[in-house]
Amino acid sequence: MNTSGASNDGAPIKVLLVDDEQLVRSGFRLLLDVEDDITVVGEATNGAEAVEQARAARPDVVLMDIRMPKMDGIQATREIAATKGLQQVRILILTTYDTDAYVFEGLQAGAGGFMLKDAGPAELLHGIRVVAAGDSLLAPRITRRLIAQFTAQRTANKAAEHRLAVLTEREREVLALVGQGMSNDEIGAELFLSPATARTHVSHAMVKLGARDRAQLVVIAYQTGLVTP
Repeated sequence: MNTSGASNDGAPIKVLLVDDEQLVRSGFRLLLDVEDDITVVGEATNGAEAVEQARAARPDVVLMDIRMPKMDGIQATREIAATKGLQQVRILILTTYDTDAYVFEGLQAGAGGFMLKDAGPAELLHGIRVVAAGDSLLAPRITRRLIAQFTAQRTANKAAEHRLAVLTEREREVLALVGQGMSNDEIGAELFLSPATARTHVSHAMVKLGARDRAQLVVIAYQTGLVTP
């Protein structure tokens, strides 16, 4: 099996499954249980249970549905992201075409990325490993299109310039490229920097802007007009 997603200490990626449909959870478990580098540490049927399970199991990745009873996936994501001790928990939101309007809210709430529910097995496994590694699942064209669509509706009433005042000119350039979905290697090539230097600028921008991860940097890039739809 592919073990490229295992954590640095060799331990498997711990995944929490959150969906109100048992068949969906069972399908995901069957897929994940055969992977050597992934282990399912719990299941939840709604957002409230997801928060409880995240606190108890401390998963690496939460595979989070959006529409659920009692508490939806957006609010659960927000609570997990805000819980002390769960800062390293990464949340991968699953959505369908009729719930695309929640993508922006999910990223703002602290999700590390999102995937369509009809993604194939290989795509889902890749997504889990990418998010577990600390990257954001923002590369697919549909992701950028959806983020652009739903941030554009809010750009008009978002104050922009004062948020970027804390950044250096180079950090602004890097933020704009992050907003376009570029990796550190691609940013380095674009700006004639080493990938390590590009990574440092990204990290500084995250700290200065109070962003949880690259996903939130993308949102900020659109909100502030550095990247336009």
